[in-house]
Amino acid sequence: MPLFAWILIAVVVLVVGWYIATYNKLITAKNATQNSWSDIDVQLKRRYDLIPNVVETVKGYAGHEKSLLTKVTEARAAAMSAKTPAEHAKAENMLTETLKSLFAVAENYPDLKASQNFLGLQSELRDAEDKIQAARRFYNANVRDFNTMLQVFPTNMVASFMGFTAREFFEVAAEAQREAPAVKF
Repeated sequence: MPLFAWILIAVVVLVVGWYIATYNKLITAKNATQNSWSDIDVQLKRRYDLIPNVVETVKGYAGHEKSLLTKVTEARAAAMSAKTPAEHAKAENMLTETLKSLFAVAENYPDLKASQNFLGLQSELRDAEDKIQAARRFYNANVRDFNTMLQVFPTNMVASFMGFTAREFFEVAAEAQREAPAVKF
């Protein structure tokens, strides 16, 4: 076999090997992004499970605050039904705002603030918020890495040929909502 044929075979093998390695790298990044979104879902579910307990505890002390308790329940339902990262971000911002209002109302009830049940729920909710924040950062880091891979040459050629699309970041929309909810008693 002539030297030219060997060189051609070597080039084809290298190109095919590069293509396979690049595709596998894209799949790994895509799966890491999906996995990190699942981490956010897990933490949000934990938060959603805690909220009814907080509402019921507050309801026992502040039953006449029904409109606020209804808003918290509705915000929780909206957040649970969100599908995309953008929808989740919007719904989570709304839920955070209603929780801030709920905890502000709880300030007016000294017996509630001293309740062991309420203090335990408050601590669990704070822990859930911290874990959600960490999961969001992890997800956004994976999205950044994945989206970068989709944009840099020559990986972008394989990505566009194979139909990979960029992912949405999980972002807070309003500057005021970038602050963590203050939960103090």
